[in-house]
Amino acid sequence: MTDSITLVQKNLTQLLQLALDAGKAILEVYETPFSVEIKDDRSPLTLADKRSNEILYNGLIKIGRLPVMSEEIKQLPYEERKSWKSFWLVDPLDGTKEFIKRNGEFTVNVALIDENEPVFGLIYVPVTGKFYYALKGLGSYTFSFDGSSIIPNSYAEIVAISKKLPLEHRPTGEFNIVASRSHMSPKTEAYINDEKGKHSIVNIVSAGSSLKFCLVAEGRADAYPRFGPTMEWDTGAGHIIATETGKKLVRCDTMEALTYNKPELLNPDFLVY
Repeated sequence: MTDSITLVQKNLTQLLQLALDAGKAILEVYETPFSVEIKDDRSPLTLADKRSNEILYNGLIKIGRLPVMSEEIKQLPYEERKSWKSFWLVDPLDGTKEFIKRNGEFTVNVALIDENEPVFGLIYVPVTGKFYYALKGLGSYTFSFDGSSIIPNSYAEIVAISKKLPLEHRPTGEFNIVASRSHMSPKTEAYINDEKGKHSIVNIVSAGSSLKFCLVAEGRADAYPRFGPTMEWDTGAGHIIATETGKKLVRCDTMEALTYNKPELLNPDFLVY
């Protein structure tokens, strides 16, 4: 794990620049008419997904010479990847449905997985220019980049321009839950009703893509229950960004930590709290 953290610290500027370049490619498509393909799993795919994936893959494969697992690359059988100690986990465009709706709530996600757990996470929001990042044992941070300057060229300088998360703490008795107002599942409703019995005020906040993790990390939300399908690349970066602020991310069936590079890349239901 120490080697992985050192690798990220030495290359954080390059990692941020890759996400920034991917974000620029995404916005070039976002600002023009584009077509939408439907993949075999019925999820949407755009030229923005493809361009972002190409930029990230070509850049990450050179950092530490580690394997890259991406949503937009054909997945290797478990027998071929089970020996991976460390690898990059990528969602080139998390929130493609939000991208298609043009609501701005989509992100670029990069995580470094070491021994089946995330040790680094990076989430970039192209529309706002906001970065979120975290390193195991070193905390979670955020900063905004307007493109008028260059990204600092050292880990220490990057931390110096960043704000440590969480950013805010709300009044005692108030509890914010990240959940969808329009697609509320029975399990989520049951969770919310349970929390209403524990807190004076329960608010529902919503966001697309990995921004849900960011709301929790910032302190704007206390919990994110996810009762529905997600893949490992949907959660890797947000996982450590949330947990490095003191939150936990556990699977709902066992209440144990969510793990990565499983035989089946589909995540179980989970809770961030």
